[in-house]
Amino acid sequence: MGTSTFSGPVVSTNGFEGVIKVPTYTVASAPSAATAGAGTVIYVSNGAAGSPILAFSDGTNFKRSDTGATIAAS
Repeated sequence: MGTSTFSGPVVSTNGFEGVIKVPTYTVASAPSAATAGAGTVIYVSNGAAGSPILAFSDGTNFKRSDTGATIAAS
């Protein structure tokens, strides 16, 4: 299977098929939520008190997708 790299927003009017991979970080290595921009999604391997979680930027912090709390390693 081939891969594609995009430099801007990806929009689909007919859904996505297959696997979507988001960038993986630790809490310590996560980029600035402000620089990444609101709506950016990342996978944080230790962001839910040491457990993995998807997180999103609110423009200020990366928030856990399950509770909305700011990501934290512990």
